[in-house]
Amino acid sequence: MANPRHWHDGPATLQVGTERIPLEVAASYRARTRGLLGRDGIDGALLLTPAASVHTFGMRFAIDVAYLDRRLRVIAVTTTAPGRLGLPRPRSRHVLEAEAGAMAGWGLRVGTPVQVETAPRPAPGP
Repeated sequence: MANPRHWHDGPATLQVGTERIPLEVAASYRARTRGLLGRDGIDGALLLTPAASVHTFGMRFAIDVAYLDRRLRVIAVTTTAPGRLGLPRPRSRHVLEAEAGAMAGWGLRVGTPVQVETAPRPAPGP
């Protein structure tokens, strides 16, 4: 499992039970702000970290939103239509976003623990 203190923007894998799902990590301010804006969909999910709330202003499709605590356990799941503002979740440290209906298919619900495997970061050049 990735150490949340060392997450960086880029590809990763989300594990829910035995299911492995493509994941994009948005750890920088710029990547979190951009999120899913301007896209027509997503293959897998997007992890916003750190995050306690989301909005769907300017989005083209409805999304499932899962709020995760610091141990990557789901504390709330909701489906949000475009043009909405989600309420902040005080214990949330991370937010997963996926196309509406995807999370139910993965068996993601309150209490479900998830794991995130990030790709190793390349070593800096000389």
